[in-house]
Amino acid sequence: MGQGIAQVALLAGHPVRVHDAAPGRAEEAVEAITARLGRLVDKGRLAAADRDAARDRLETVDDLAGLAGCGLVIEAVLERLDVKQALFRALEEVVDADCLLATNTSSLSVTGIGGALRVPGRLVGLHFFNPAPVLPLVEVVSGVATHESAATCAYDTALAWGKTPVRCADTPGFIVNRIARPFYAEAFRLYEEQAADPATIDAVLKESGGFKMGPFELTDLIGQDVNEAVTRSVWEAFFHDPKFTPSPAQRRLVAAGRLGRKSGHGWYDHGPDAAPPEPHTAEPCAAPGTVGVHGRPDGPLGTVVDLLKEAGVALTEDRTPGVSTPFIGLPGGARLTLTQGAAATEELDGPHIRLDLALDYRTCTRVALAPGADVADEDVRAAIGLFQRLGKKVSVVADTPGMIVARTVAMLIDFALDAEARGVADRADIDTAMKRGVNYPRGPLEWCDEVGVRWVWQTLSSLHDAYPSGRYGPSVPLAHRATLAYKQGLS
Repeated sequence: MGQGIAQVALLAGHPVRVHDAAPGRAEEAVEAITARLGRLVDKGRLAAADRDAARDRLETVDDLAGLAGCGLVIEAVLERLDVKQALFRALEEVVDADCLLATNTSSLSVTGIGGALRVPGRLVGLHFFNPAPVLPLVEVVSGVATHESAATCAYDTALAWGKTPVRCADTPGFIVNRIARPFYAEAFRLYEEQAADPATIDAVLKESGGFKMGPFELTDLIGQDVNEAVTRSVWEAFFHDPKFTPSPAQRRLVAAGRLGRKSGHGWYDHGPDAAPPEPHTAEPCAAPGTVGVHGRPDGPLGTVVDLLKEAGVALTEDRTPGVSTPFIGLPGGARLTLTQGAAATEELDGPHIRLDLALDYRTCTRVALAPGADVADEDVRAAIGLFQRLGKKVSVVADTPGMIVARTVAMLIDFALDAEARGVADRADIDTAMKRGVNYPRGPLEWCDEVGVRWVWQTLSSLHDAYPSGRYGPSVPLAHRATLAYKQGLS
């Protein structure tokens, strides 16, 4: 990480000094940075003259005294509070009074680090994402004592370096590592509940939810030990709030040494002869000639109805006002409904098949269906055939409350609303951070606008009824917005 940040500053035109407490490590860093600059030249992304000029601006220093005169010092040392505090106390004895000090911590409190300094106001968090030269996001974190001028200078510097900075308060996980926890946690819990296997959960979140990577393959890339440590750190910082509870299944992986790609095995086998994991995909089924449309489907289910019309499926429409939850009626009597958190088997008005949420039903390549225990095989095949008629792959998963995409997205939205209400960051920075930092297809608050706060509230309320531990209890900001939307007659 330190090498990456140094490279970013170099290419922005700054002279850079590199120091490492371990003998020889600074020289190794310079060699690695020089090699990366050379590869950029080979790829035509950097002129040879610019590489040479950057290399001339890069030097190593043997001790902290060599950092005297710097205008900005960024640390990327061990994630231990005592180590970072000791480093910054030593730096205060070396640098000028107007030098900006920055920590690249991803899990420690900026306020706690700065608390050991004589002048904590000049310490700010500059949380780069790895690899720093590639990923655009930088979280600019203000501790309780951070001067506004220090935060502004750090923000302007990151912006001048070609990064996408966002400002946030000093809270466990900052923006991304706080709000992203459900993306991993819900997938792991679904696996623990045997709703589906890892490959199928990953495929549904990617091909239906629009995420670039599934949580199982992503944590194998990150390292199970690294991801689990961040989750545990955030959970402990929130005093074991059940919303942040770590996964026992992931803990077992770490205990077994199955850390992901770096160890050759994680959720998946990454050995040289390992076959790529295959998600469960339903075999071809015939689409029914006619289905019924009951109520007034709008939003996501309305899009599905439009697609069926365009595909030439005959529809009989029943606009009876008494239908509170719109559904597609299948020939055998089952109702196809968009999930709102409750399991299909719990419905008392007949057999139900749940449809999982999709980012866009027009463009998604896979959908997930969850039949209730009382649904006849005939209707399961009919539902599969309908979506295959639309050109979609279909994964049939267990009847688990909230399914996969819906459960994940509802939690992400609630975490984002809660973070906004608590002043962690504003709406624009939250959505920017999640799109630019972890490549989400849509910001969680943008997603809230798309599906509606009442759907999010209903989904989480149903999940809370199924799992009354507090994990899924809707946040106060979500409850307030859902009530206001109800009063205003909005979706």
